Amino acid sequence: MNRPKFYIYLPIFFALILVLGIFIGSTFNLTTNAGPISVSSVNSHNKIDEILKYIEHEYVDTINDKKLVESTITAMLQTLDPHSSYISAEELAANNEPLQGNFEGIGVEFNIVDDTIRVIDAISGGPAEAVGLQAGDRIVKVEGKPVAGIKISNKMVMDRLKGPGGTKVKVSVLRAGKKDLVDFTITRGTIPIHSVDVAYMLNSKTGYIKVARFAATTYDEYMEAFHKLKDKGMQNLIIDLRGNGGGYLNTATSMADEFLDAGKGILYTQGKARPRKDYKATDKGEFETGKLVVLIDDGSASASEILAGSLQDNDRATIVGRRSFGKGLVQEQSEFSDGSAMRLTIARYYTPSGRCIQKPYNGDIEAYYSEEYERYKSGELENADSIKLADSLKYKTLSGRTVYGGGGITPDVFVPLDTSGRSHYISEVLYKGLVNDFAFAYADKERLKLKAYKTPENYGKQFSITNDVLEQFIAYAEKNKVKRNDQQIKQSETLLKNQLKALIARNIWNNEGFYPVFQAEDNVLKKALEIMK
Repeated sequence: MNRPKFYIYLPIFFALILVLGIFIGSTFNLTTNAGPISVSSVNSHNKIDEILKYIEHEYVDTINDKKLVESTITAMLQTLDPHSSYISAEELAANNEPLQGNFEGIGVEFNIVDDTIRVIDAISGGPAEAVGLQAGDRIVKVEGKPVAGIKISNKMVMDRLKGPGGTKVKVSVLRAGKKDLVDFTITRGTIPIHSVDVAYMLNSKTGYIKVARFAATTYDEYMEAFHKLKDKGMQNLIIDLRGNGGGYLNTATSMADEFLDAGKGILYTQGKARPRKDYKATDKGEFETGKLVVLIDDGSASASEILAGSLQDNDRATIVGRRSFGKGLVQEQSEFSDGSAMRLTIARYYTPSGRCIQKPYNGDIEAYYSEEYERYKSGELENADSIKLADSLKYKTLSGRTVYGGGGITPDVFVPLDTSGRSHYISEVLYKGLVNDFAFAYADKERLKLKAYKTPENYGKQFSITNDVLEQFIAYAEKNKVKRNDQQIKQSETLLKNQLKALIARNIWNNEGFYPVFQAEDNVLKKALEIMK
């Protein structure tokens, strides 16, 4: 049978977009904050109907409408910019959890070690803690079915333990000192996801707060941490936004308001269909005069850059670290009736000096996200002089200092990536998770001795990784197919001991134990403390 020439040259992608138009028009009620989006203009094209019917009748195989539509939306949005995206109903719930600040489950932090679920912590106030689950417990059965020794994955664990609030799940655990399994029936509930990883005093005057994301609960968590440190005598503050990929714009502006005098600009947004909207500080700020340092790196994006950029432009904080990611686009989420959603870029945001810090995008999404690796190859992470920013992107802060747009927030004080102590040996044991696994096993075995230190502060000052413990780890690594290399081990000894000590502390005191130890070798934080002096 001879096919018409039209069929041969019909661009598949164009056809899919046309199918999408029909599908959206007939199936979904797409809404935004402004109300339903009209699709009547799409339906008016008879050509779309004809092509749809043609594909349905003539295409060589049966078409999966749902898969076709979802892949088409994804491809179409990626041609616009790297942050407009389509999210399936299944993905949307998972994506929203960290930003909503909670999820429903039993409330445990866990690791999978030797194909066994090991409880690191029963979250305070959660259902698991309420029934008596403890750190160190090994979950071996869920609803009577084995979950140990079956090559279980993190996703499999989540599928079995998460669920709607009010539902019950029975778990059987192996506990140190107990001959038989201990059974617990846990009623699932709402579990908080914390945005503030840790807050503690670095010295008698300087507080430190690490913010992991900008979620619905972040501002309240920050204020609680701030007041806790204020009560301990905090006069100076370091906010750590390294690795913080962003979140809600309003959360970032609320935090910025805490540091800026009333009337000062925080940012403004503007798009083709969205008139300029200015965000300004009010008179509510509780830390408008103390010394302030903000830490950033190439993992700091979006809302993190809003906060850092506003404080930099107003000369309110010293920004320390390495150039941030460079996301200066604002997305609005519109939900479909089937539970899926579209996030469409509707504006750019600008720091108070007028700079847009969005990095360039040429349609190649892979190249866009691998740009951070290009920074590494170019030497930028080790040398500030390697940062290439155009003179046309120069802006001025309130005091007249020069800052740059067009590719993230460039720090006021650059701190190079610390490669001292790095070796192939330590990279391999970290990549394979052996440091974490050994630390868990050590903490589990020595739990009573470690708890005798009573506080993370005492542990940090009094406990050390002896050469004997280091040898135990090296032997453990050898059993897991990482050959001993004395030269590289010596090169990485300080870093390796620090990692082990910090991870052991995490298994006893969570982040309150981990960060003070881990950051003893943190050059960026050391530089921030120097600036405070």
